[in-house]
Amino acid sequence: MSTTLAQWPTETEEGESRQIHSETMTLNMGPQHPSTHGVLRLVLELDGETVVKVTPVIGYLHTGIEKSCEDKTYHKVVPLTDRIDYLAPMMNNYAYCLAVEKLLELEIPERAQYIRVMMAEITRIGSHLIWLGTHAMDLGATSVFMYCFRERERIMSMYEMLAGVRMMSSYFRIGGVTEDIPVGFDREVTTFLDDMERERIDQYETLLTGNEIFLERTKGVGHISPEDALDLGVTGPSLRAAGFKWDVRKNNPYGGYEKFDFEIPTGENSDVFDRYAIRIAEMRQSCRIARQAIEGLPEGRFRSDHPRYTPPDKKMLATSMEALIHHFKYYTEGFLPPKGEVYVPTESGKGELGCYICSDGSPKPRRCHFRSASLNNLQALARMSEGRLIADLIATIGSIDIVLGEVDR
Repeated sequence: MSTTLAQWPTETEEGESRQIHSETMTLNMGPQHPSTHGVLRLVLELDGETVVKVTPVIGYLHTGIEKSCEDKTYHKVVPLTDRIDYLAPMMNNYAYCLAVEKLLELEIPERAQYIRVMMAEITRIGSHLIWLGTHAMDLGATSVFMYCFRERERIMSMYEMLAGVRMMSSYFRIGGVTEDIPVGFDREVTTFLDDMERERIDQYETLLTGNEIFLERTKGVGHISPEDALDLGVTGPSLRAAGFKWDVRKNNPYGGYEKFDFEIPTGENSDVFDRYAIRIAEMRQSCRIARQAIEGLPEGRFRSDHPRYTPPDKKMLATSMEALIHHFKYYTEGFLPPKGEVYVPTESGKGELGCYICSDGSPKPRRCHFRSASLNNLQALARMSEGRLIADLIATIGSIDIVLGEVDR
């Protein structure tokens, strides 16, 4: 902690300008602070309890994932992507697989597209639930945290049904998904969506939307102008809260999203409360999309049958000589994509998550880079917080929903 002198201009009764000397205090918030949502350090300059300046300091969780991708073959990169936004792993799988498939010009079966969309939206709900529970707890509403994690536990169980693990699923693969949905999975999804739409989301709103304390802590807090949000590269719910109707799923559809009917909620005030309201509305829309996907799930393959790029499924290996030949080609010819570079943007729960891949024609990517929503949104924290109370900073940090694994990479 240190102090510095700040000069504030003022006027005397005679109208003469003079300087008042005031001490400001420099304070480290984090990296251990529980309200910074990960290993984030903020260097704060404070005038009393008013925030004069905020400087985020990152790098405490640097994993080197992007560099590690260059040392792995394309298929082996998939498990690394789970660790970027580790609270929404299938979103990361999705962006990477789409980029590789664009590089290969690989066509994905319609059934695989529907399964991916369904799981991406369920993952979005799970991401928003974690955000809502922790954000509410930061502001003192501990009951909401327990309710949100009650539903998230069901999502983790669905992950386990599909992939055998609860978090780092690596379920999306280049060319489709690992396995087809198991027996009874459609019933599990439908029951979950019914509960969310009929009761659960309404419960969260009952506890928070009209709560006077919650409104006092969020209304008018953490405001950022639409112009600043655009200039700083803010995306996702934080951008839509500023009134921009921008969602990659609608504006630049990918993976079959053009086949689904849903709305893009927007706000007007660009404050903490609007970011909360947008995510509540988005959970309802995600339920709507996931229901369309599970009810309209077409028959067919869950993975591309291209002999060079996708291995055959287990059933084919056990029953078909053609599959055995396919399998032999897969391992003898190898995975050698064409030279070139691609970029694919997707809409994660936090904003635009894009994947850039540069190929030199070898079995490993020459460069793999992720455009993460959390890093760009974190840049806006200073603009949202300076000039307000330090207590408001806690609400503002939570409202932009950062994950440090996605910031540092």
